[in-house]
Amino acid sequence: MDYNIRLMKKKDISQVQHVARVSWNSTYEGIIPLEIQNNFLKKAYSYKVLKRKLKYSMMLVAEVHGKIVGFANYSHVSTEGSTLLGAIYIFPEFQGYGIGTAFLKEGVKIFDDVKEIQLNVEKHNLVGMRFYEAKGFERISETEEDFNGHTIHTINMKLKI
Repeated sequence: MDYNIRLMKKKDISQVQHVARVSWNSTYEGIIPLEIQNNFLKKAYSYKVLKRKLKYSMMLVAEVHGKIVGFANYSHVSTEGSTLLGAIYIFPEFQGYGIGTAFLKEGVKIFDDVKEIQLNVEKHNLVGMRFYEAKGFERISETEEDFNGHTIHTINMKLKI
């Protein structure tokens, strides 16, 4: 499958919002109640928030035939050489084609001074857990958190570059 990874632009916001909604609902079905997901998505992926992420972090998108099918979000690299991978979300039908791996490689390429990538993943997100472990991420810690009234189990992971 041919795809293109590039930096996100403001004009991409509505497509990124759609990818977030569809992929979240698929990823967290049976893990986080739909109403809690949708309330979170309205806030975390609002136009205003995504515009701010464009300005203060690095947002990448994956395109197939001009349509955005996934996105990734990285924090800027700290003085210690660490970046936080805040999100990789890809439409379910486009998973398994190397797009997630390409997002990781592009982040390392753009941030040539990065020494480690950290992330948080929900323990019951088995697709995400398997993906990150296959890429060499190691589990650092596990915490139980209140996510808008629902308990989730967050695994903190890191990858040395």
